[in-house]
Amino acid sequence: MPPFLIAGPADAAVTLLLAHGAGAPMDSAWMNSLAEKLTEQGVRTVRFEFGYMAARRQGQRKPPPRGETLMPEYVAAVEALGAAGKLFVGGKSLGGRVASMVADALFHDGKIAGLVCLGYPFHPPGRPDKLRTKHLESLTVPALICQGTRDPFGTWDEVENYPLSPSTELFWLEDGDHDFKPRMPHSLDGHLNDLAARVAKWMAGR
Repeated sequence: MPPFLIAGPADAAVTLLLAHGAGAPMDSAWMNSLAEKLTEQGVRTVRFEFGYMAARRQGQRKPPPRGETLMPEYVAAVEALGAAGKLFVGGKSLGGRVASMVADALFHDGKIAGLVCLGYPFHPPGRPDKLRTKHLESLTVPALICQGTRDPFGTWDEVENYPLSPSTELFWLEDGDHDFKPRMPHSLDGHLNDLAARVAKWMAGR
């Protein structure tokens, strides 16, 4: 596992462990911007990369594997981190999906306080019949899913009809796409500010 990329105060009351999306690394411009904004909210963020993404830094063009195969890597990251205080797991798109598949076991073992998914890939774009929601129906871990209303991986109209568990809250970013980028008059910077504030407040309340 590559080194963790850490931002925010070492004595923060909460830490958010984040995995990246399928195609962008942990230090992408989007992830850097979000970490900066979470730091401004007093949140300590810790990022890591799955093996296939780390291999790309060495010139190996490995495609993203199935999310299920990445579950042990996420659990290993939690164990390696050993965070003090309240720890939350989550990630962008694929990273959030993998976190959601290991979160219940970690929560019941007392290792995490909650789950934060950023742009959850409810289904592949253009394939609303290929849902990735079955495990979300029975989650018991407190979960916050942040989603753009026009995300092609799950729009507001679609997701509002999914039978998600009672422990799950949804936070919608108006007109946001999969990266929460909206059209005018909204702005991506404004949406990321709102996102960071909402995530920080939600975690503080757990």
